[in-house]
Amino acid sequence: MSLIDIVEVCRRTGLKASTLRYYEEVGLIESLGRRGLRRLFAPDVTDRLSVIALGRAAGLSLAEIGGMVGADGTITVDRALLVKKADGIDQTIKRLKAVRDGLRHAAACPAAQHDACPTFQRLRTVALGRIRHATSRPT
Repeated sequence: MSLIDIVEVCRRTGLKASTLRYYEEVGLIESLGRRGLRRLFAPDVTDRLSVIALGRAAGLSLAEIGGMVGADGTITVDRALLVKKADGIDQTIKRLKAVRDGLRHAAACPAAQHDACPTFQRLRTVALGRIRHATSRPT
């Protein structure tokens, strides 16, 4: 098996060497040796890194990804976690669509003053409720 060094992994994936070193530190990937100061990896490390990238794009933490990717490269999908993340994405999409619609309304509203617009008043009430909700949560 021909090993690839960290520079080549960075070139193939677009990741920084510091990211690869961190992923190794937390156990997501494993180097198999060194050539001088450069870490060496199995060629299939890029497959593992693509799974990590997919998990990150889905909003999974590195710990959550680590729980699904075994040391031997096997993937055990936590379906309940993925459903929970998908539900969260649905809620974010819903909220962002409402914000988008509000912005479009404010831009096209025929009212001389936005304070006179009932839709704008509703948007302000909703926004205030979100602020209250966000500040009332324990940190």
